[in-house]
Amino acid sequence: MTAPTQIFAVVGPSGAGKDTLIAGARAARPDLRRVRRVITRLAEAGGEDFEGVSEAEFADRKAGGEFVLDWQAHGLHYGIPRAQVEGPGDVVFNGSRGALVQAARIFPGLRVILVTAPDAVLAHRLAARGRENAEDIRARLGRAVFTLPPGISATTVLNDDTPEAGIARLLTALQPVRA
Repeated sequence: MTAPTQIFAVVGPSGAGKDTLIAGARAARPDLRRVRRVITRLAEAGGEDFEGVSEAEFADRKAGGEFVLDWQAHGLHYGIPRAQVEGPGDVVFNGSRGALVQAARIFPGLRVILVTAPDAVLAHRLAARGRENAEDIRARLGRAVFTLPPGISATTVLNDDTPEAGIARLLTALQPVRA
């Protein structure tokens, strides 16, 4: 009997290092399938590996049922392609804390991993990526504190050290729950 697919939503504030940790976990666990999100942002914007599309294309694909989950944040649309979460094996995606209730309805047994770091670390990482100005960084730090919606629990991964330490912590959080 094949073990059921486990779906993990990795969430957390901008600059917490979610994509870095997911990439490192994938390198250590090739069996882990990472969802490549569709975002209404230019692909040249950098950051995570994503598919950049126009708002019109996103709307067409959403209307066609291509996304199993979608949400809006920071003025952008994000979509999780249905085809990337179907099939055997564990799946991990960079999600949105604001879409967790919807995600939990769509994916029974969803496991949420909250990646976080102290404000000083977040501010340094946001400044280093060069996409936000000082005012944007302050606004993002203001949104870094977040209470999970009722009924949603998460395993917290503190990413305040080297990438290797954060990856090790994420790999621990990705382990099966023992009954």
